[in-house]
Amino acid sequence: MQVDPQAIRESLGPAQKFADPSAPREARLLAARGALPLPPAQICTVLFALSFDDDAEVKVRAMESLGTLPDRVLEPALEAPLHPGLLEFFSERFQEVGGHMERLALNPATSDETFCFLAELPHPRVVEIVSHNQTRMLRCARIVEALSENPVTGQATISRVLEFLGLGGPAGESESHAEAIPEIPEPLPDTAAHDAEVFDPDDISDFPDDLIEEEEALDLDETGEEERRLSLTSMIQKMNVMEKIKLARFGNSEARGLLVRDRNKMIASAAVRSPKVKENEIIAFAKSRALCDEVYRIIASTNEWTKNYQVKLAIAMNPKSTLPTAIKFLNYLTDRDLKAIMRSRDVPGQVSMQAKRILSRKGKI
Repeated sequence: MQVDPQAIRESLGPAQKFADPSAPREARLLAARGALPLPPAQICTVLFALSFDDDAEVKVRAMESLGTLPDRVLEPALEAPLHPGLLEFFSERFQEVGGHMERLALNPATSDETFCFLAELPHPRVVEIVSHNQTRMLRCARIVEALSENPVTGQATISRVLEFLGLGGPAGESESHAEAIPEIPEPLPDTAAHDAEVFDPDDISDFPDDLIEEEEALDLDETGEEERRLSLTSMIQKMNVMEKIKLARFGNSEARGLLVRDRNKMIASAAVRSPKVKENEIIAFAKSRALCDEVYRIIASTNEWTKNYQVKLAIAMNPKSTLPTAIKFLNYLTDRDLKAIMRSRDVPGQVSMQAKRILSRKGKI
């Protein structure tokens, strides 16, 4: 991040005398220790200004002081409208301290670049706060990308982001309730935002027709089918996460079929939650063994889809289903299918054993 040391000093008002490069060296060295008769935010800003001092010893001492501030100084400073560059420094220096990162996530002065960094950290509470800031997500698509790739991003957070982007849960999907968080303040304008324009989740003008319009059955030979699939795949691979999520909402069945196989769980979830998805697609997704776990969870927890017998059967027989889920759906299957599962080597042993127990109770074996 570009930083203007003179502008930082001028923002201090009368306190800029502590960071004045023309002040005696000993005075600057003393100020760089951080023992100043100033409020926390000004102490931090003085030290930040001194970290750009021409004298190497002053610079090093100021940086050391910034990195070892006591909580009584640091905590209120993290909530103050400090220079974005200083907040970025704090995010990197104290990234392992969840409470400090929460304060940065709630600080309107934090830059979008730092917000992306926060979205990558392994702090569930910070991820929750980041995912509630819709203004930032629309003006900086990389925040959603960071959330989608963070292993600690949970089901509730994924659902919240997708609902905000127009992909509400299917009818009957079980809901997860996350812990309440403080009110999210409106972020300050960020001149260094990653995106030149605010993301519009409803604008599909840039998508090619091949990904939006449903094609009638095309008379293509095997080579032609493969070439078309590769062409569509190439188009999708050039999109960022936000664009893929939008495509999941508006795209055709071919687009959904490719997106649901994405290794990114937020993109795959968006595809299965599409308002345009059809029952035959859900059956195919439930049978597939190449999708992320979140897809199977959404299917299994959606009453609208599990009313279909073929969906129940596919979930019960799919080794990617969780054991409790697969066993639960065994209770809805016919004796014929239970016998097939009992003999199958493709399902987990616990599932086949449970199918055998059900049949035994019925006196069918």
